Amino acid sequence: MADELFDKGMAVRKAVLGEAYVARAEANKTDFDADWQRYVTEHAWAAVWTRPGLERRIRSMLTISMLAALGRLDELGAHIRATRNTGVTQDEVKEVLLQVGVYAGAPAANSAFAVAKRVYKEMEAEGK
Repeated sequence: MADELFDKGMAVRKAVLGEAYVARAEANKTDFDADWQRYVTEHAWAAVWTRPGLERRIRSMLTISMLAALGRLDELGAHIRATRNTGVTQDEVKEVLLQVGVYAGAPAANSAFAVAKRVYKEMEAEGK
């Protein structure tokens, strides 16, 4: 059962974040954080992201808003990049970040807009 849950989580993780991102994360995994990586894959990606209550696109926008509000900028960049896989548009990200500004404050939104601008510029340079 545990391997089944892990495999289910890995499939969603790869679909959202991309094969290359997950491959890099797996390559950087050590004995120290292997249990944590498994936990996140099983509990976030398998147990939550696969639930039927919200479509993946909405979960993506919610994740972006929470990461921005909490100032988790490294993870935010990864999830902004993941919008190419989740179908969230730049205009929708902009609206999410405006909402963050109202409810989490201007500094949080300002930092999030800076991350989004950087990531979109990188994606454009990559032709994605």
